Amino acid sequence: MTPTPQLLAVLGRGVVPVEFPLLSADDLGVTRGDGCFDAARVTSGPDGPRVHYLAEHLARLQRSADALGIDGPDTGEWEALVGEALQAWTGSAEAVCKFVLTRGLESRPSSPVAYLTITTTPDAARVRRGVSAVSLDRGYRSDAFTDAPWLLGGVKTLAYAVNVAARREASARGVDEAIFRSSDGYLLEGPTAGVLFACDDQLWTIPFGPTGVLPSVTIAALFTAAGSNGVGSGQRMLHGDEVGDCDGLWLVSAIRGVLPVVSLDGQRLRHDPEVTSVLANAVGFPSIT
Repeated sequence: MTPTPQLLAVLGRGVVPVEFPLLSADDLGVTRGDGCFDAARVTSGPDGPRVHYLAEHLARLQRSADALGIDGPDTGEWEALVGEALQAWTGSAEAVCKFVLTRGLESRPSSPVAYLTITTTPDAARVRRGVSAVSLDRGYRSDAFTDAPWLLGGVKTLAYAVNVAARREASARGVDEAIFRSSDGYLLEGPTAGVLFACDDQLWTIPFGPTGVLPSVTIAALFTAAGSNGVGSGQRMLHGDEVGDCDGLWLVSAIRGVLPVVSLDGQRLRHDPEVTSVLANAVGFPSIT
């Protein structure tokens, strides 16, 4: 069977050619960014391909859909579609499964559109090396989402233009990654990754809720693994002025793994490759070499 770089599966139709005419020109996901998505890592082994932390990613997708008021497929329907897609997947050993849900048509009442793609990630096997980063002002205070559900804090919407623009800005400044900061100086999250840091012999991530930060499935898994090994974890704000006092700072992604931040805004940060390897292994990613 010929390997394929991408697969498309549509709810109600199953696996279809990637050229399948899926979305209308006035789909609200396209015209308004009115929809949500989630993404999970896919790896292939002797028993075939599998989606990592599938239940957790589908639960987060459901929370996003609920926040948007979109009555999309339930978990069982998504799981059945995933099963069909994995049976048909003949691509690389590392890939990303992206779940997409839009509200439907703008011009007339319609059902939501739900589909998934599995796409090869050719750079996934690269060493999880140290990355340089710049903090970029997100334009709101760290507590801006308090009592403001209409701001959709913690929702993974399709409106990702700002996130993509932030990554372009980081590249233009000659660094690898961007980290959003609040207007009052606190680190929030990366455009496509959560923030993890080590301080006072514990692992921490940025609090959810008032900050609008998206809860990270992979960081939650890391915290579970840490607890099993007697390491404490929790949520805590991190001001930009405090970063130099941390024992480590990482960007954590379901697709790219655990990326140690070795410099932020030109300041060199502490980095222990052995600690990063332990963290990466805890969630199934290769060690740093």
